[in-house]
Amino acid sequence: MLTSTGGVYENGKITLDEIPAIKKRSKIVVTFLEEMEEPIQPKRRLGSLKGKIGTPDDFNAPLDDLNDYML
Repeated sequence: MLTSTGGVYENGKITLDEIPAIKKRSKIVVTFLEEMEEPIQPKRRLGSLKGKIGTPDDFNAPLDDLNDYML
């Protein structure tokens, strides 16, 4: 039976994405596909939009456009 799963090799260890459903001792073949680069995530500045976005004072006021649909 052939079973495949993905994983990552790092610092001499292989970490599988999932545990295979194999109960017995089995031979394996490890194939290295490519080097993985660390994902670059830009740092977000918290509060950078403070004061730029707001809610109008009449936000919860009824809309005149919807009077025909109200009961």
